[in-house]
Amino acid sequence: MSETSPKVRLILSFDIQPDTQQVYYQFMISQFIPGIQGMGLQMSDAWHTVYGDYPSRTTSFVGLDLKEMRGLLGTPEWRDLEKRLKEYVSNYSWRMIPLRDGFQL
Repeated sequence: MSETSPKVRLILSFDIQPDTQQVYYQFMISQFIPGIQGMGLQMSDAWHTVYGDYPSRTTSFVGLDLKEMRGLLGTPEWRDLEKRLKEYVSNYSWRMIPLRDGFQL
């Protein structure tokens, strides 16, 4: 019996540029999220920060182990989606953390 590798959570944080909000939402719904799902990830949550000195949007995806996630982040498909996302956002960052139940930052 082989043991599976633990899954990781990919967390994206950013601020939506005010002048691109409508185009940002269209891109996320029609291209970014379907593209990510096609790579084997599922959106697990999305948070909007209303108060404080934090990025206004935090979105996380799960479904791969560390090795698979690192491989995905090196693909031309990921780099293209990330590049296009950056056209609509500022203060962009991402990180990977071990997946556990509950809210994770």
